[in-house]
Amino acid sequence: MTSLLTLLGAVLCSLTVSSEVLPQADFNLQLMAGKWYLTGFATNAEWFVRRKGSMKTGTGMFKPTADGDLDMSYASLNSDGSCWRMNNLAKKSDMPGKFTYTSQRWGNVNDMRVIEVKYDEYALIYTVKTKGQEASVVTKLYGRAEDLGADVMEKFKQVSLDAGILPENIVFLPKNDECPPA
Repeated sequence: MTSLLTLLGAVLCSLTVSSEVLPQADFNLQLMAGKWYLTGFATNAEWFVRRKGSMKTGTGMFKPTADGDLDMSYASLNSDGSCWRMNNLAKKSDMPGKFTYTSQRWGNVNDMRVIEVKYDEYALIYTVKTKGQEASVVTKLYGRAEDLGADVMEKFKQVSLDAGILPENIVFLPKNDECPPA
């Protein structure tokens, strides 16, 4: 019983934390459209801790829909030349810059917020992923180019630390060749 109460407390705490993280006030969905490089990734999730050493930069394509949702596709070239791909449709909420989606691949529920964006340079994304009774925070740094300035990288580090992510789990991904279009 004690472990169940502890787990419920942790979930409620993570939900409280996520509700305090707001998307950028003047968020413009149309300006998110196009190609982005995933250059920074941070989370304390166990799967990431095991795999962070093998992850590399990938590309994301963001396409706003007519309904105000965000179609997201991601591709990363594997060392064997094959491509790892993932697609999700993030549904808009009543708050611009806040979306929810269920991962088709992993089955987790994602509460995603674009917390800071300079549309021609970078985007900082904060997501709470929930599967069953487990919740984890993921922060991502996307850039319009693979190389971002030290100030942007420092912002990403600080956002990740503020989210409770351990410093050793904040990773700037090494460059990678791109996957050919699907």
